[in-house]
Amino acid sequence: MAHVLLREGESPENLLHRFRASVARSGLMKELKDRRFFKSKGEKERLAAKRSARRRRRSGN
Repeated sequence: MAHVLLREGESPENLLHRFRASVARSGLMKELKDRRFFKSKGEKERLAAKRSARRRRRSGN
């Protein structure tokens, strides 16, 4: 769970910005979007293979 503590003299806007950045870094929203709909085991494997192939292409190997 992402959380931030209010720093002394910090504005609420800055606190919200730090919280959103913390959520983005943790990958929480991405995981929620991935879990939104059921994916079969085969579909997960196909997506993983596709992601892996793309990663290999991008790295130049």
